[in-house]
Amino acid sequence: MRKHITTAMLAHAAEAYPAECCGLVTQNGRRQQYHRCRNTAPAPTEQFSMHPDDYATAEDAGTIIAIVHSHPDCTTQPSQLDLAQCDASQLPWVIVSWPEGDIRTITPAEGIKPLLGRPFVHGFCDCYAIIRDWYQLERDVTLPNFERADGWWIRGENLYMQHYAEAGFSPAAGDLQIGDVIIMQIRADEPNHAGVYVGDGVMIHHMYGQLSTRVPYGGYWQDRTVITLRYNAS
Repeated sequence: MRKHITTAMLAHAAEAYPAECCGLVTQNGRRQQYHRCRNTAPAPTEQFSMHPDDYATAEDAGTIIAIVHSHPDCTTQPSQLDLAQCDASQLPWVIVSWPEGDIRTITPAEGIKPLLGRPFVHGFCDCYAIIRDWYQLERDVTLPNFERADGWWIRGENLYMQHYAEAGFSPAAGDLQIGDVIIMQIRADEPNHAGVYVGDGVMIHHMYGQLSTRVPYGGYWQDRTVITLRYNAS
């Protein structure tokens, strides 16, 4: 990272403190520029969300080559959310600690993360993400990635039931087949969890706040099943 970019990032982190700053680095020809973005997160001292107008302005200035944010009163150690969002963006992420003034760059991992043992990060590594990734790996099918805010199941948004047809699924008839998606209702007023049946009485799924895993499909999970879905290859 060029010196003037580093200087601009540190100045932004200092001025935004104790909130997180966020910004973008662009390149146009040989010229690199740091663009400050407004942090619109509900809790800006704990997370960041870039204002879409600021993002669009930076895109107009050149190719975005890095995403920047600060960690107030914390080290540059990336959180699980940082790592997941970095992978999703497929861009380097620069983390600035303030007031320490340290800088760390993390790079996105190539390809899809292993399906088992991944940490839960809602919207990036959650129960729908593992369905999408299983279909990409096992069937070479790219399912749509619906926007979902944490807690959608307590706001009556009912995302699974609203979008399964749009994603190419319909209710399954007969015995479970490999690839069938199992929709469940776990401690909620509407269906809020899902897994993929992988054969031999086993499903793979990712529970909120836990690591993704394989479990026998039956008992607790079967009792909470609302519907099973099958992908329409056509």
